[in-house]
Amino acid sequence: MSDSAFSAWIGRTEEAHDQLSRNLVKRIAATLGEPTPAHGEALPPLWHWAFFQEPVAESGLGEDGHPARGGFLPPADNRNRMWAGGRVEFFQPLRVGGEASRLSTITHIEEKHGRTGALLFVTVRHDYHQDGELAIREEQDIVYREPSPPKTGSGEALVAGDWREAVTPSATLLFRYSAVTFNGHRIHYDWPYVTETEGYAGLVVHGPLIATLSLRAFCRANPTARLRRFAYRGLRPLVSPEPFEVGGRLTATGTAELWAGNQAGLAQRADVHFD
Repeated sequence: MSDSAFSAWIGRTEEAHDQLSRNLVKRIAATLGEPTPAHGEALPPLWHWAFFQEPVAESGLGEDGHPARGGFLPPADNRNRMWAGGRVEFFQPLRVGGEASRLSTITHIEEKHGRTGALLFVTVRHDYHQDGELAIREEQDIVYREPSPPKTGSGEALVAGDWREAVTPSATLLFRYSAVTFNGHRIHYDWPYVTETEGYAGLVVHGPLIATLSLRAFCRANPTARLRRFAYRGLRPLVSPEPFEVGGRLTATGTAELWAGNQAGLAQRADVHFD
């Protein structure tokens, strides 16, 4: 499809409404090993990714388990979809139990050519509102790549930081995170598909899960910090059950750099701005 044809998708919008149900919050908390926030308390950072997922019947799914393309998102047939990264602005917390909405807008589409072939980048802006107020604004980068061998190393070694936490991404953790986020992407739970069809060495750890654990480690190490902005970018996949670590360091007043990876190098890099 030509760039001009893809440009027809720019500006498309989609709106979703949800209740930040404490039942689902309890399941997220159990998945991540966290206490459950009470009704009316702040939803922890990035837990909003478990909400606002419009259910699609199995007949409406593609081979990879994602909703078939060509609806809200542009068609990208015969390409593998990945969540490449994004940027999140925090204005005020979403509150557990309340009604909320998400307005999604496609803001940018660009075709690039890399060493592994053609890459289609799609940027979607999400505005999350609760009680008439903007709580979170987010830009999500989605990449569709031609089938190619997955990247196994980044060439960038982990560095010593001010904090670090070890993570063992069990198949159960990946399955439960897929469940609470209603993510049908088969690379996270379907061993034959992920290894034989997409060529990974094992079940792929969700990029959003890595980002959530990375930001959680920052908040644990800096409990008085008030989040303002969080930007993250995937460098390569991590697979289960290979352990990895999340860590980071303060770089200046109100800023920090975060990372995730293992002995094969960095897998995700992030920056935080905070008060």
